[in-house]
Amino acid sequence: MSKCVLVTGGAGYIGSHTTVELTAAGYDVVIADNLSNSDMSGVEGVRTITGKNIPFIELNCLDRAAMEKLFEDYKIDAVIHFAAFKAVGESVAEPLKYYSNNIESFVTLLQVAEKYGVNNIVFSSSATVYGQPDVLPATEQTPRKPATSPYGNTKQMCEDILRDTVAASQSLKGIALRYFNPIGAHPSALIGELPKGVPNNLVPFITQTAAGVRECLSIFGDDYNTPDGSCLRDYIDVVDLAKAHVTAVSRMLDDKNKERYEIFNIGTGRAVSVFELVNTFEKVNNLKLNYKVVGRRPGDVESVWADTTLAETELGWKAERSLDDTLKSAWEWEKRVRGL
Repeated sequence: MSKCVLVTGGAGYIGSHTTVELTAAGYDVVIADNLSNSDMSGVEGVRTITGKNIPFIELNCLDRAAMEKLFEDYKIDAVIHFAAFKAVGESVAEPLKYYSNNIESFVTLLQVAEKYGVNNIVFSSSATVYGQPDVLPATEQTPRKPATSPYGNTKQMCEDILRDTVAASQSLKGIALRYFNPIGAHPSALIGELPKGVPNNLVPFITQTAAGVRECLSIFGDDYNTPDGSCLRDYIDVVDLAKAHVTAVSRMLDDKNKERYEIFNIGTGRAVSVFELVNTFEKVNNLKLNYKVVGRRPGDVESVWADTTLAETELGWKAERSLDDTLKSAWEWEKRVRGL
């Protein structure tokens, strides 16, 4: 009998791609999402790609009664927890919204999982926990810096909550995956990144500018201490990222984890500048983008990229898709969404 994985926030960008990869790997999946930052198109896309009528439960992870019913209705073996608010700027303006949602929902999930004997939890963390590292690339031992936003702080706090809960338990196992910058879309162009309102991430801004949805792309700063003056990031293809979650789940279910609480960086190990990303997008899609350089954006880190040695050696996972292919997939997705 195949194992069942609950994916909270599974209608969203990373959650939908992870659901596809879990299904391809032979897992049964249940999606739970309150659709606050997504819609049913992600779920329908997943069902079309997989050819399976994957169960979808509309609920808020803060709703303990609804969560308990879900755990009663399905025999869950592992949980991947994506459900969270994720806009850095909004978190600065509305910190309590972020602390109540992101922290309390995770605590509720852990309490319900414990009650129903579900002992395998993968937490969706972020490279934001490193801030601006003193030494690059960042390894899992790189000290966490004080968070520059309430959003980043919720990632640090949830990591600590998972670590402490595992330490207090006899049977719970937890893995925190610290992602760098997920971009791109599924090769089918049936699922991708579809932010509500103004995008928080660079690539949707690029694709929306190319599609004429936005007049001009703003590049925040060209005076950083980097080779071309723009920020350096580690851009990871969302399908590669999704596959890392599958390896994390199977590591726990197969009892291959070395410690009961583990952390892995999920990135490519390569630093790419904002200008390089824009130029590559133009080249591979044969387009010219209207962009302008504006002042630096508060809270932006100058440079951060991953050392992925641990994920490669322990999880047997490595990023595979090229930046060219990833940026082509992002544009194919945008064109399909816009009917271009």
